[in-house]
This record gives sequence, C-alpha cells and structure tokens, in this order.
Amino acid sequence: MSNTANIPALTPEGNLQRYLDQIRKFPMLAPEEEYMLAKSWREHGDREAAHQLVTSHLRLVAKIAMGYRGYGLPVAELISEGNIGMMQAVKRFDPERGFRLATYAMWWIRAAIQEYILHSWSLVKMGTTAAQKKLFFNLRKIKGRLQAFDEGDLHPETVAKIAQELDVPEQDVVSMNRRLAGSDNSLNAPLRADGDGEWQDWLEDESDSQETVLAESEELTLRRDMLSEAMQGLNERERHILTERRLKDDPKTLEDLSQEYGISRERVRQIEVRAFEKLQRAMRNKAIEQNMEMAS
Repeated sequence: MSNTANIPALTPEGNLQRYLDQIRKFPMLAPEEEYMLAKSWREHGDREAAHQLVTSHLRLVAKIAMGYRGYGLPVAELISEGNIGMMQAVKRFDPERGFRLATYAMWWIRAAIQEYILHSWSLVKMGTTAAQKKLFFNLRKIKGRLQAFDEGDLHPETVAKIAQELDVPEQDVVSMNRRLAGSDNSLNAPLRADGDGEWQDWLEDESDSQETVLAESEELTLRRDMLSEAMQGLNERERHILTERRLKDDPKTLEDLSQEYGISRERVRQIEVRAFEKLQRAMRNKAIEQNMEMAS
C-alpha cells in the first residue's frame, strides 16, 4: 500500500484544527467490519478496504502524536509520520491473530514518530544507543512522576533516582534534560486566541464499549491459557529462548543468548524460529479443537 494513500492533507503550514475536524468524520469500525476489511485487503489487495482501515484510525494517530508534542517539533509533522506508521501497520496486519488493529497499530505509529524524532534530534548529536533512546523517551514521564518541575538543572537526588531507574550514567540524565528543556503544550490549551474550545475537544476517546472490552478480555484470557498450554510442548531451552526473544518487553539479543548457551547466534535464531513454529501449530490445533467442541 502506498504511503500516499488518499487521506486528509496535513502540512506544517496547514490548519491543524481543520485536519482534526476532518478526521472526526471517518467512522470507527465494529470488530466484525474491521475483520472483513482486513481480510479483503490481505487476501485480495482491496485498496478501498485498506483506505477505510487507515482513515478509521487517524484519530488514534493524532492522539498518540499529541503525546510527543514536547520535543520541539511541529505537531503536524508528528501526525504525518504517525500516519505513515499507520499505513505500515495496515499493510502487515493479520486479522486471524485475533487482535484489534488499534492494538497492533499503536506500536507502528509510535515507532514511526519516535524514529522521526530521533532523526530530527540527531542534528544535536543525541546518542542512539538503546539506553539513550530509553532515556530520551522516558525522561519527561519520570520527571512528572517525581514532580521535578523546576526550571534549569535537576536536583542531584532526582538525577540519581532517574539514572538508577533507567540504568544510565547520571551525566547522561543531566545532559538529556538540558537538551529537552522547553515548555510543553497542554491539551487544555485554547485552539484560538478567543479561548473558544481546547485541543482535547477534537480528540475522541478510542476506547471500546464495556461490552467489547469484556468480550476482548475473555478472549485474551482464553488465548493466554492456550499460549501457556502450548508453551509446555517446548523443551526448556526452546521455551526460554522464545520467551526472551518474543515475549519480553525488552527482548534479549541473539548475541546475549548465544553467550548464555555457548552456541552461535545463527543457532539461537534457528531454535527461536523452530520453537515459534511449534507454538503456532499447537495453538492452531487447540483452536480447532475448541471450535469443534463448540459446534458439537
């Protein structure tokens, strides 16, 4: 799917309020409708179906992009990059996995926005190691939790807490805080000088109804039980490697696991792939059994 899909235009010079007004007109999709559109795109290359999937989630993109407005970049640019991430998510989304598109897409949206921010900030030679990226995108959140709102440099005790929590040198915390120094814009800020309306008025809640939440919660519990049972079919090494590589928020590298087991990185990769395929087969067979039981 092309990144130039027919969606409302938004440029740094454009009218953000008009854009937010436009994307509110695209209807949100029911789970069944979303599933059928995703299948139509995945199996038949239906571009109109892909377009509906993208446009129905533009409000989600805008909402996520607003969360990154404190990095000194135009919100319009952040939204545009997030829209590209949304298109990539639709391109790769598999409706048969049982998850809603929004759950899958938010990772692609955030990744696209974060990559754009990191690229922009590279102009001031911000480090790009994993630890520095983690510091870059978590410093503001931790400062808020610690109520560290003073202007200028952070208090030494605050610096020490943040450095310990993120496992980075204290000097990196001080340096990053100086680079990120600047005022944040509030969602409660007025849209116009006359104070008529706030930014948050143009963002709709993307959360599902209570019925949908309950149904998805029950389905998630069922899938977790299936996953736990399927994992028992793996040997200890397969289970550990698969868990560390695919089920952790901060996955280990092939190099880490190769050193842990005294084998090559390629061998670790082969074990991971084999374990994942075994897991997929076990879960697929379990799902078929359950469907047969429900039908009988």
